[in-house]
Amino acid sequence: MEQYNLIVIGGGTGGLTVAAVAALLGARVVLLEKRRMGGDCLNYGCVPSKALLKAAKVANTVRTASEYGLTGIPPVPPQELKSVMDYVRGVQARIAPHDSVERFTDLGVEVFLSGARLRSPHEVEVIADGRILWGRHIVLAAGSRPRIPDIRGLEEVGFLTNETIFDCDTLPESLLVIGGGPIGTELGQAFSRLGSRVTIASSSHHILPREDMDIAEVLARQLRQEGISLWDRSRVVWAARQNEKKQLGVQTPEGERSIVVDEILIAAGRQPNTEGLGLDEVGVAFDERGVRINSRCRTNVPSIWAVGDVAGPPFFSHWASHQARVVARNTLFPGSSSCDDDTLPWTTFTQPEVARVGLSEAEAQARSIPYHVFTSLFSENDRAICDGEGAGFAKVLTRKGTGKILGAAIVHMHAGELLAELTVAKKYGLSPAKLSSAMHVYPTLSDVHRALGDAYLLEKITPRLRSILTWVFAWVRRGNH
Repeated sequence: MEQYNLIVIGGGTGGLTVAAVAALLGARVVLLEKRRMGGDCLNYGCVPSKALLKAAKVANTVRTASEYGLTGIPPVPPQELKSVMDYVRGVQARIAPHDSVERFTDLGVEVFLSGARLRSPHEVEVIADGRILWGRHIVLAAGSRPRIPDIRGLEEVGFLTNETIFDCDTLPESLLVIGGGPIGTELGQAFSRLGSRVTIASSSHHILPREDMDIAEVLARQLRQEGISLWDRSRVVWAARQNEKKQLGVQTPEGERSIVVDEILIAAGRQPNTEGLGLDEVGVAFDERGVRINSRCRTNVPSIWAVGDVAGPPFFSHWASHQARVVARNTLFPGSSSCDDDTLPWTTFTQPEVARVGLSEAEAQARSIPYHVFTSLFSENDRAICDGEGAGFAKVLTRKGTGKILGAAIVHMHAGELLAELTVAKKYGLSPAKLSSAMHVYPTLSDVHRALGDAYLLEKITPRLRSILTWVFAWVRRGNH
């Protein structure tokens, strides 16, 4: 029986990261992937969606060129989706070698393109040929898949998910997106900008339900301005064929509405891939949210670990990579490294982007944490004004009575890039006052952080303090005579 330091099940971001780190350190590692190397991120998620968003952004830039004083540009027609998807596939092809079997083989990882199943706390069966591998540690990184809601008639009429939409070469004239989270809003806006008539139906009170209402509303206004219909607090209850189109019944606060579209996109969340791994047989604890792990990514079976989507939300590639590095340290060296979920940042890559780290106001309120909130508007940032991107704002929450940052959020065209400074400040305990004292290049969007720091410092100048200072300054003036 072949013996390894690590057996990794799953070739997505989490599995590839832990395998690469362990192999580079000299461990013997085997990786098993039953579908496509690179997992969801490369094949169905981060990479193709961001490439598609870029193409859609360019189309929108041309369409709105007159806002910048440019003339003589003809109207932008609905795009030929195949050409756009060819660009998307080209981007994937350029990145794919980084996640390829060849690269990981060169790193010293043994790769099997096969499914895998746990046979004991240290044994894994290679489904393709039945051989049994022994590992001192086993890492589950099997990812997730789209969660399909139970809607009468949906299977019969057919639908798209993030795993199939990038195979489309024909732009649907009309598209209903079921789900108003990051995937639904990103792809909904992209297809709208390319020429589809888009409706987003979300069961939550507003799109991006994890974000505060004031943040989400900035994006909602932009989507409506671009012609996207937003149906909040709405649930699709049935679907049926209507000739070549698809008809759906949607329960809304005003009653049931009917909508006829060319295509349906399901973006109603993710479901961890826990089936077929042999978890029950070995006694690994799991539920509908995924494999249960502690802060070190260890399951209840000491030799078995889990990272990424298979271990449940949050479903972010950078979170899976972070977990993978924690597992590499904990399995290969004595120690107890833990995941830092307190400073986990994320971004929804719509336009404007929505980015956050730490607590939202709603979460702070739910935990009864007293806080102050400080805000800086991009309409007051000179670079944003020059760029015609003055919509949106940044806000930071601090624990009341201290400068400790509880969370921060930004809604702006470049929110994802701007969030990094606030993430570092939160991680290393820097108060907003430190952001004010650091010089920021003028004119840049990053000056919004200096403005946040100024807002924090201005709050310290209470009426009483100002009155005292006024008296002191007057006394100083009189002392000069």
